Amino acid sequence: MPPKPPRKGGAAAKGQRASPDRGTGGTPPPAAARLEFGETDFVALCDTLRVSDIVRANAWKTYEKVSSADGTLVGYSEKKKDLWGICIFIAAVDLDEMTFTFTELLKSIGMSVCTCFRLLREMDVNMDTISTKVDSNVSRLNKKYDVLSALYHKFERTCGLIYIIQPSSQTSAELSFPLVLKTSWITFLLAKGKVLQMEDDLVISFQLLLCVLDYFIKLSPPAMLKEPYKSHVSAMSINGSTRAPRRSQNRSTRTSKQTDTDTKVIEVLCKEYGCNLDEVKNVYFTSFIPFLNSVGIVTSNGLPEVEDLSRQYEELYLKNKDIDARLFLDNDETLQRNHIECLQLERTPRKNNPDEELNLILPQTPVRAAMNTIQQLMMILNSASDKPSDNLISYFNNCTVNPKESILARVENLGNIFKEKFAEAVGQGCAEIGSQRYKLGVRLYYRVMESMLKSEEERLSVHNFSKLLNNNIFHTSLLACAVEVVMATYGRNASQSDGTSTETDLSFPWILNVLDLKAFDFYKVIESFIKAEPSLTREMIKHLERCEHRIMESLAWQSDSSLFDLIKQSKEREGQVDQPEPTCSLNFPLQHNHTAADLYLSPVRSPKKKGSTALNPIPIIDAQPVLAPQTQKPQKSTSLSLFYKKVYRLAYLRLNTLCLRLLFDHPELEHLIWTLFQHTLQNEYELMKDRHLDQIMMCSMYGICKVKNVDLRFKIIVTAYKELTNTNQETFKRVLIREGQYDSIIVFYNLVFMQKLKTNILQYASNRPPTLSPIPHIPRSPYKFSNSPLRVPAGSNIYISPLKSPYKFSEGMLSPTKMTPRSRILVSIGESFGTSEKFQKINQMVGSSDRQLKRSAEVSTAPKPLKRLRFDIEGQDEADGSKHLPGESKFQQKLAEMTSTRTRMQKQKLNDGTDTSATEEK
Repeated sequence: MPPKPPRKGGAAAKGQRASPDRGTGGTPPPAAARLEFGETDFVALCDTLRVSDIVRANAWKTYEKVSSADGTLVGYSEKKKDLWGICIFIAAVDLDEMTFTFTELLKSIGMSVCTCFRLLREMDVNMDTISTKVDSNVSRLNKKYDVLSALYHKFERTCGLIYIIQPSSQTSAELSFPLVLKTSWITFLLAKGKVLQMEDDLVISFQLLLCVLDYFIKLSPPAMLKEPYKSHVSAMSINGSTRAPRRSQNRSTRTSKQTDTDTKVIEVLCKEYGCNLDEVKNVYFTSFIPFLNSVGIVTSNGLPEVEDLSRQYEELYLKNKDIDARLFLDNDETLQRNHIECLQLERTPRKNNPDEELNLILPQTPVRAAMNTIQQLMMILNSASDKPSDNLISYFNNCTVNPKESILARVENLGNIFKEKFAEAVGQGCAEIGSQRYKLGVRLYYRVMESMLKSEEERLSVHNFSKLLNNNIFHTSLLACAVEVVMATYGRNASQSDGTSTETDLSFPWILNVLDLKAFDFYKVIESFIKAEPSLTREMIKHLERCEHRIMESLAWQSDSSLFDLIKQSKEREGQVDQPEPTCSLNFPLQHNHTAADLYLSPVRSPKKKGSTALNPIPIIDAQPVLAPQTQKPQKSTSLSLFYKKVYRLAYLRLNTLCLRLLFDHPELEHLIWTLFQHTLQNEYELMKDRHLDQIMMCSMYGICKVKNVDLRFKIIVTAYKELTNTNQETFKRVLIREGQYDSIIVFYNLVFMQKLKTNILQYASNRPPTLSPIPHIPRSPYKFSNSPLRVPAGSNIYISPLKSPYKFSEGMLSPTKMTPRSRILVSIGESFGTSEKFQKINQMVGSSDRQLKRSAEVSTAPKPLKRLRFDIEGQDEADGSKHLPGESKFQQKLAEMTSTRTRMQKQKLNDGTDTSATEEK
């Protein structure tokens, strides 16, 4: 039983507790007879954190469960207090009885925030003791800590560049650099807490921080400031805009001085840190000035009273019960990252020759990376217009029904909705910020629409796109995708050092809810959007691809999705139990020659025959449709067929990854599991309703292993699953059992999955198992990245990459994709690095070889046998059977070998394409 708190009075003094078995009768035994020393400390910790009896009881149960597990939490068995603290936190969150702040917890057990997060992850990896509610709470705290930590370190470095640490005697003795630092930081924390409802928005938080810095720079005496801030403040003092006797100023007068037309300081800050001036001004006037007016700041020595600000922040911190960010000022141990983790973050590769000059670009800080990403987007959209271009207007005029008015009205209406929802999510003072981001999305929307129409015009040789351009769902989806790109660019989290996606309050699928758009409809535009906008960054392409995966995993399978109606229509059209996509097509390469028009103007398409010269029958124009021959098979949904193909391939990739981890000794089971998995998606698709693809995958794996007498428990499956990328704890902890009822994946397997598929699963134990489903052909991602390196064949870890400029844009902005210490070592074959002209010559030769290859292919002349790189015993590279001229330099020899290799790779590509088309025509 968990130890209870000591009684009040004498019983408490003696350390006695009430008997857990009887409420009355008998004298409670002494604490020493019932409690170990550690349990007494547990009671003391509970008293320190002021937790209730029910929290104590649940925390102790969790501790007993954790401490009794074999091999769990190695290294923490001797640190009972650490585990007690974590268990108390888990119980308090689950029961909604948080009587302490997160910082109080860390202080009471002497643990850093990073250690706490790591211990929570370890507890959840070894056994499922943490609920999704605790997962969500920890995730929120983790993101808030990441943002605060990144902002404080940026703030500290920035203040060092603004202020003189030891100013001259001209400055008041009471006005010191530490005081300015402390007052500025606490002012920012208070402003952030009152202005922003969304705690993990790094960009708006940093823009707000710049507003605070601007405010305090103008309040500071010039003698404390470094250039160029000193000159600007001095000029403002001469002009009388600042530095009036502040002790005699009231708050309204002082605030009005800050809203004058002088913006020199904020301009310098924005230029220095790559922020958009208009956006920062918007934050300043719509959020920061109202904040100053609302808090009633009292000044002392020309600065706001730090005690008054700290008191107001204390109230906010105690209300939120999270992290006391004032402790960053004291370098408090609870907020410091572990020394080993810091070393791993700062580690850079060593050069082979220590005498060589260190020419490495250090990794970017989270703030700098976010600002650079936004700058890239702004450079793409600076030349774009908020209104349709002349070319778009021309397309609109060519339509049977001109869509211009409806498009403009839709953009305006959805813009008002977006602005309102953005303000609700971020803060009412941030409505104009939402409006600015929406306008960027509109620019991208028109830009991509024009690119799509040009592509369709070239493909079909038509000019009338009336049906497509008057399709409301198409426009809403395209606009949603454009806005999502903008939101994801601005929503970069402080922990996204690798460019991967991190969930925030405004993350996908937030935009779908705002615009009332179904996920299956949004999915149709993603691939065409990426193809139509070549300027998208690699990170943004990966983000959209991840959005597509999330739709295929679960979002498209929600009960109100149009997907289920399409499946039913497909079956009814055939008049029999039809397959959404025939399994025989799984091992064919997935073709990516469809467009958004094909998908949005589906559901019907005509299967093409070999040698057919008929135009695409998709009715994207107002023309008389071509009648299909009488012998043609009933038409199917293009969007449904493509969706199922993609789902099958994604499902098999997931399954294959999991099987490699868990069934390495039983490779023959993978095909059986895939057959059951595919059968479920094809014939028992109702099981996917309001569920996740991975839930069906894990149940299929467990079911096959069970009938094949392979010992693989759900706990092991779940543990391995959590190590996969882009997984969520809720996938296996909270599975729909029946309407309104959720439970673990084990309960789902027993009550739902096994009941539905028991007969089919048992067939795999017989001597006549079901016919195995074909393994899907797994292609490379259709979203090709520009300048991707090509691997040299023969299994060597050598890549040939096109010549890259160190800058991504002609404007000269440093790109976040520039080489970092984590990049591969670059090698110049034959001689040291020289000028770029040498690499230009390589590109010219490779380009000429490409053209020769294309010409030879056109005249059906088979190219000569190509050479293949090999590495002899002595480590020297040579082409098989090739001879070099005596006068050739080493550089020229290697150049010829690289050209030969590139030519052979191009030939292999052509052959692969020929094989693919031949397979499909059979």
